[in-house]
Amino acid sequence: MTTTETSSTSTTAGARAHARAQEGTVVEARPVLPASSSEPPAGVERERLRWAERVGGGSYTQKRLARGTVLRLTDVTGDACASMLLYHADAPFERLNIADTVKVQWQVYTGAGQLLLSDQGRVLASVTEDTSGRHDAIYGTSALARNAERYGDGSAHGPSPAGRELFALAAAKHGLGRRDLPPCISFFQGVRIDEAGRPEFLGSAGAGTSITLRIEMPAIVLIANTAHPLDPRPQYVSGPLDVQAWTDRPTLPGDPLWDATPEGRRAFLNTHANLDARGIA
Repeated sequence: MTTTETSSTSTTAGARAHARAQEGTVVEARPVLPASSSEPPAGVERERLRWAERVGGGSYTQKRLARGTVLRLTDVTGDACASMLLYHADAPFERLNIADTVKVQWQVYTGAGQLLLSDQGRVLASVTEDTSGRHDAIYGTSALARNAERYGDGSAHGPSPAGRELFALAAAKHGLGRRDLPPCISFFQGVRIDEAGRPEFLGSAGAGTSITLRIEMPAIVLIANTAHPLDPRPQYVSGPLDVQAWTDRPTLPGDPLWDATPEGRRAFLNTHANLDARGIA
């Protein structure tokens, strides 16, 4: 006679016991709760940590961050590609404008000192440190149709999710829809334009490189970690990304970055005027 063993999760009590048994289990990608229980970066007190998470390849994350927060992204294995969108948290119709970011600052290649500008001419975030140098502000992230053509699937929950599909999920958590997804900036997979105007895919600078940003306005941060759309490898490659954020202070008058360029100073003045009028400068 054949007997069927009852699943340990077939009852409420069994499912609860199984779920609670997972606490403390080490998995490839998960947020650390509380963030202060993670290992802080050098020179940062543990109690200042506000966000600590490992984002798996082909996954996404999102968070609202206060003005003055420092956000560090780290490419764990050399195969991460962190595409990012930023929104003014209190008025999300104001959002990252990549065209203005590169045009106003006369610089298409991201690095320390670059300001990430909104469509209102204000500074959403500034890049304070960069050990990678392999980023892209031109080609954005992958789309459903393109991934389906290249890899056979581009859906958010498939084996090769497209960045825009993951952005749509992240945006929905803040009441935003697909129409609210502008072009993004991407970190850790570099692109350069050659003398003939053609893109040259540089790929990663290697495992362990990082980029650090300072949040200059209350911001919604969306991150999609997927294969770069120009990655020439035939297989979908996307490695884990570490995210850490901690309390600090925003850029203020007198900081070298404030007066680094006339264009940047004007953007900071625009930012300060807006926040000052609302009592949060």
